[in-house]
Amino acid sequence: MVKRRPGTTPTLEQVAALAGVGRGTVSRVINNEAGVRESTRRAVQRAIAELGYVPNLAARSLAGRRADAVALVITERDWRLFGEPFFSETVTAVGDALAETSVQLLLTLVRTDAERQRFVEYARGGRVDGVLLMSVRAEDRLPDMLADAGLPTVLLGRRSGDEQITYVDADNVGGAREAVSHLLRGGRRAIAAITGPLDMYVAQCRLRGYQQAMERAGLPAPASWTVEGDFTEASGRRAMAELLDRHPDVDAVLAASDTMATGALAVLRAAGRRVPDDVAVVGFDDFELARHTDPPLTTVRQPLEQIGRTMVRLLLEEMDQPEVAWRHVILRTQLVVRESA
Repeated sequence: MVKRRPGTTPTLEQVAALAGVGRGTVSRVINNEAGVRESTRRAVQRAIAELGYVPNLAARSLAGRRADAVALVITERDWRLFGEPFFSETVTAVGDALAETSVQLLLTLVRTDAERQRFVEYARGGRVDGVLLMSVRAEDRLPDMLADAGLPTVLLGRRSGDEQITYVDADNVGGAREAVSHLLRGGRRAIAAITGPLDMYVAQCRLRGYQQAMERAGLPAPASWTVEGDFTEASGRRAMAELLDRHPDVDAVLAASDTMATGALAVLRAAGRRVPDDVAVVGFDDFELARHTDPPLTTVRQPLEQIGRTMVRLLLEEMDQPEVAWRHVILRTQLVVRESA
């Protein structure tokens, strides 16, 4: 009987000895290769289970094998944001897309330079076949580090208009522009904007859409009519209070996320402003909460399920064809009109 000392890692040789076969046979069973008798395969599998042997994924990678796993990496530095619907809905969309494959999804948080370097080394060790990245800010080098390491990578969104890594994004400029155009068609003229963090390209794009719509209508949009938030409800409250203080005559507001719009609604209610009679409010995302605000929220729907499926499809294609060119996909948004505007 083959035994191992407590605290030691079982080896391929120990598996082979316990099963009564050679190292090569154990490798063929682990890699699910043909040419192994079923009785031998079962003996090796019993030995692996008894010893608790875990195959060396790095060695399998060097041999051209797959880890059959991809990492979904969240680079957000602020822990509060993990409670926002965007993260849970994105993880669900990606998970649903991968459920149709044999690929395992690993969720990883990377916030510091040390964590970036550690993750790249982990990924290069053959533990994952590709990486999905979300919440990447303008200065983040992680996508470039992964590309330099030769790891297939797909971004949700992009760091700038010059992004080269493969990405899938929503039409944030067009969505925000259509939302403000809707407010203008409804007779609103004193329209403010609550932006996301402006070191994120998504927030810059939604602000640009607001500015374009105002410019096309021949209306000024000075800086005092915009306040920067961070996509949380609390920042929406702070921004709306600041806008009311600066411009008591505000008659509409575009918030760059549904959660910030929810915060704006609460402040307007507390200030005695009726929505939409006195101030119309439009959000962005169309999360489930948008249907249950008081009043229900007019918002811009970004197709998160389609985004997740497209990210997974592009990543799997890059894993199969590493030489394929980087691809940039922008999906359409849709204005969903409810009672708040």
